[in-house]
Amino acid sequence: MTDLLLVFTTFASETDAARVLRTLVEERLIACGNVLPGARAIYRLKGAVADEREAWCVLKTRKQDWAALLSRLHELHPYETPECIAVRMAAVAPKYQAWLEDSLAPEGS
Repeated sequence: MTDLLLVFTTFASETDAARVLRTLVEERLIACGNVLPGARAIYRLKGAVADEREAWCVLKTRKQDWAALLSRLHELHPYETPECIAVRMAAVAPKYQAWLEDSLAPEGS
């Protein structure tokens, strides 16, 4: 088991997703994020069932950055209650893991 996380979240639009993910990469809270448009969410909210299109996102980060990422995602996200689910990466290819770690390291280190 590694200390790396896959984090899942959704946005109402690809544009919102790209804006937030770019900020999180620039701030080194995620190494990268994938935006997968065309998801369909069926959920209950405020007593009604909603059926909406969303962009599903997969973010890569470290366990140690989880609290800061969660806080920043809530600041940037347009949803009142954004989905934010993290799962630990059981195994990662060594070269990819090195790239993730390097991408998340403070600038100049």
